[in-house]
Amino acid sequence: MNLIVSSSPHIRSKIRTQTIMRDVLIALLPALLAGIWVHGLRALLVTLTAAAAAVLAEGLFCMITKRNSTVSNLSSAVTGILLAMTLPASVPYWAAALGSIFAIVVVKGMSGGIGKNIFNPALAGRAFLMLLVPSALTRFSAFGVKLSLGNSVDMVTSATPLHHMQMPALPEVPLMDMFLGNSVGCIGEISALALLLGGIYLVWRKVITVKIPLAYLGTVAVLTLIFSKGMDPVSWMLYSLLSGGVVLGAIFMATDYATSPVTAKGQIIYGIGCGLLTVIFRYTGLFPEGVTYAILLMNAAVWGIERITQPRRFGVVKGGQNG
Repeated sequence: MNLIVSSSPHIRSKIRTQTIMRDVLIALLPALLAGIWVHGLRALLVTLTAAAAAVLAEGLFCMITKRNSTVSNLSSAVTGILLAMTLPASVPYWAAALGSIFAIVVVKGMSGGIGKNIFNPALAGRAFLMLLVPSALTRFSAFGVKLSLGNSVDMVTSATPLHHMQMPALPEVPLMDMFLGNSVGCIGEISALALLLGGIYLVWRKVITVKIPLAYLGTVAVLTLIFSKGMDPVSWMLYSLLSGGVVLGAIFMATDYATSPVTAKGQIIYGIGCGLLTVIFRYTGLFPEGVTYAILLMNAAVWGIERITQPRRFGVVKGGQNG
């Protein structure tokens, strides 16, 4: 009998990166359709531009650095679409493309490729655009206004519900309209129902667990209820959850495999941290939205969170003595 010893891992699965990314694309479809319904075809073109730029950047980067091409695993397409979900439909096409290129080349590629990046590429791309062209990311078309398809957009601007809450005041949009998607916002954040449907699909497919989203959303809910700025604390809490990118961030951004903890306790701590920072940034920051920077900062803390939440190895006790 020949004994063959191979390198780890020895436990293998039929699940591939491409399968996971395909499921994420399917889960994003309801939110994308809601964005197209509200903003028109320009939302679709912005999304396609960001996705195409990400895929091309991935292919060219792999070719220039002489790495095996990873375009086929769909991770670059997911990055581009996730970035587009965080952008207004009125954003210039070149900005959407530039954000995707930065996300793929600088954040993902220069870190070593998929699974080695410290920060979520899509959110890092959005943060980059926020520094470069903040006005393009804070101008939103009024609800029901279909934007022209050109690169230069003339539109009637409108304040988002989150802007109203900075006054502070409860938004004029009914809660049910915000839940369904009849409100103003970025392409992928306007319909909480569509995002929740995508999240349920990802949990059913075992792509994500509920730990991070529940810890994130639960923390935001508790803090905004306790530190309400409105006459009605419950309404303030619900508007805080439904406005901006909290649901999008909790389900699709904070759960990114490469930039979130793998330990169960670590995921809960990470989700709580994301929620805590989101509320702090929303209450004290210059811009009303705090999801992007909250998750990016918690990405940087993942290494430390995993260190303190590692389960004890079997047969090892404190002090390093084997049992």
